Amino acid sequence: MTQTTNTKPRLLIAVPTYNEKENAPRLIAEITQLNLDADLLFVDDNSPDGTGQILDALKSKFPRLQVLHRAGKQGIGSAHMAAIKWAYANKYENLITMDCDFTHPPAKLPELLAAAPGYDIVVASRYMNKNSLDGWDLHRKILTKAGHLMTLLLLKIPYDATGGLRFYRLDHIPIYAWDVVSSTGYGFFFESLYIFFLNSFKINQIPIVLPTRTYGESKMDNSEIGRSVRLLFTLFLTTLMNRERFNIIEPMPPESFDKTLQDEQGWDGYWSGKAKVGTLAYDFVAAFYRKFIIRNILNHFIRKHFKENANVLHAGCGSGQVDVDITSYVNITALDISPMALAFYRKTNKDNCTLVHGSIMDIPLKENSLDGIYNLGVMEHFTEEEIAKILSEFHRVLKSGGKAVLLWPPEFGLSVLFFKALTIFFEKVLGRKNVKFHPDEITRLKSKKQGYSIAEAADFAVADYYFGVRDLFTYSVLTIQKP
Repeated sequence: MTQTTNTKPRLLIAVPTYNEKENAPRLIAEITQLNLDADLLFVDDNSPDGTGQILDALKSKFPRLQVLHRAGKQGIGSAHMAAIKWAYANKYENLITMDCDFTHPPAKLPELLAAAPGYDIVVASRYMNKNSLDGWDLHRKILTKAGHLMTLLLLKIPYDATGGLRFYRLDHIPIYAWDVVSSTGYGFFFESLYIFFLNSFKINQIPIVLPTRTYGESKMDNSEIGRSVRLLFTLFLTTLMNRERFNIIEPMPPESFDKTLQDEQGWDGYWSGKAKVGTLAYDFVAAFYRKFIIRNILNHFIRKHFKENANVLHAGCGSGQVDVDITSYVNITALDISPMALAFYRKTNKDNCTLVHGSIMDIPLKENSLDGIYNLGVMEHFTEEEIAKILSEFHRVLKSGGKAVLLWPPEFGLSVLFFKALTIFFEKVLGRKNVKFHPDEITRLKSKKQGYSIAEAADFAVADYYFGVRDLFTYSVLTIQKP
């Protein structure tokens, strides 16, 4: 590909293709005639009609044309993501994405670029002017307008969120921002724009009238429509309780992670947020508990047992949604064996805490270095032998007189009973098999006496024990103190 010699930001125009042999040559010619000083990238998913080979043959005629061949059809969102990553890898500052079927007229590209100064993203909107879909059949009109209405009502996006004609200012959008986007299909368009909208990127829009497709047929079938609708409601529900998942924040550097650690309980999968049976229902309920029940009781016991500005360890920090209040009261070191948990924690609490990748059975901190430790929903995932080892580590890193506040699910806690009932519902009513919301809870606290026994065996004194209405009988709170 030829390189421009001036200092203008480099512009790439990316076009995904699948069976577009009639449209691709004409589109290249029309874009070239615009003299936009742009390079062209066509992403072809091994089109059976030979589009990829036709594009390769055109490279000699159009020296600024590149073709990215992929093994097969992998989804329109996946093709856009491949083009975006290619643009970053090849140092482009500006990127335009568009369809190959002339529903995105090349003549609109100069207007799209003219609207870009001062903005990070520009979208072409089918809803700024009336009658912009006049040439479309009734089914396509209903489908398109329904999609726009749903993104407007559920996600509150005031732009055309489902169209693919867009401008991106890549030197303003960090490459890791795209890691938050999960969809590989048509949902990619509204999911990506929603994430940028939530993270306060500057978005502009221009009006566009969409003609009908020149050749070929639309590639959006009923299964793709179903996936898009499910994603839309997933985004809506996740926003209600786990809004932090959509925060864009620079990831921790690779050297922050201990590659020798093995997560044998599968916590990375738990914190990844990947959609699977019952995940959304569980996440919704669990986030409600963390934010509106557990956070309040944690605030109470942290302030009760730790002085202001104390250095405390959140051992098994998870999402950090419970910590958002106390980060201004104590100095938190957040420890977890799961890199995905630490990523979630960082999205939730930004740079208010120190993050450490490690195991609570081998804490990578100096002895006698902490004023306190706390965790919640952690101890029950270990055997009593493993718990003894964990408490031995707590004993080592705590200063004399230091305390550990352990929020430990009891056998008959309300949340335990609720999730048992939820499991029965999924298995017996919905017919799901082997429903598992989280790693196994093998050592729930059976009694106050058991808590005392475990603490004293590890050379701790029990400073406080609570199980009551403050958190709707969710946790037993066992506070232990190093002599």
